[in-house]
Amino acid sequence: MQQRYQNLKIAQRGVIISLVAYITLSLLKITIGQISHSEVLLADGSGNVTDIFSSCAIMIGLRLAQRPPDEDHQYGHWRAETLATLITSFIMLLVALSVLYSSVTNIVFGQKETPDIYALFVGLFSGSVMFGVYLHNSYLAKKINSDSLLAIAKDTRNDALTSFATSITIVGANLKMPWLDGVVALLIGLTILKTAYNIFSDSAFSLSDGFDDDLLLKYTDAVREIPGVELVHNIQGRSYGANIFVDIIIWVDPQMSVRESHHITEKIESLLRRNFGVLDTDVHVEPWDVDYEPIQPNELNSH
Repeated sequence: MQQRYQNLKIAQRGVIISLVAYITLSLLKITIGQISHSEVLLADGSGNVTDIFSSCAIMIGLRLAQRPPDEDHQYGHWRAETLATLITSFIMLLVALSVLYSSVTNIVFGQKETPDIYALFVGLFSGSVMFGVYLHNSYLAKKINSDSLLAIAKDTRNDALTSFATSITIVGANLKMPWLDGVVALLIGLTILKTAYNIFSDSAFSLSDGFDDDLLLKYTDAVREIPGVELVHNIQGRSYGANIFVDIIIWVDPQMSVRESHHITEKIESLLRRNFGVLDTDVHVEPWDVDYEPIQPNELNSH
């Protein structure tokens, strides 16, 4: 358990790196975007402003998640991380709508000035920095199994690709295709909107105790291989941040002693923790009913 809390602190350091990069690059892009009259560079900078607020929300969530269990939160505060991610999706939605409005206005009424070519180098520089941050945080997230840090890393990768696309657009605008600037800004807005929707869907699914049925099937198949387990009668899973909790009901031989059945529960807990990273498993043992018709895999309760 202590290692789980330590991983949250490590994830915080990764978020800080992203936060510093976002603040620096957003100021650079917005400033140069205004000076060079580049709508697409301004849109890219606005996307980074979103990431600043998102990173702050994740930082707060990670901090709250480190609080130990108390009388009112007996499972701990792990879900603060997921809740912060949900708030982030709303922030991204507002910025996406703003960028879309600006880009559509630019397409309809046209851009009066062509972006200066030196904005190209800002895009290339930003893309390179963000891709480096993505590689670092992606490696770190997989090492400590942090879903929130991995989500930020993927968002950083998208920002890097957006910055590179911005550079291409600026070149096109200087080749007498100024309309391309507004079109790419529109695409950036749609990208931010899609990312916001994906983050919202995943967070809402987790907060409503949704769980991956495929994982439950893997858990079930593994538990069935343990000697003494006659049947997996029911299994449920839920996530608290990056931590998985599983409730499982197994049937065993009615003549089995309490000591033997308890030994089986310990094997199940150890198996799921070792092979699947399940933080906590609650195993309930019942006597095997030979007349019972086994449930099918698609009937597993995944709430």
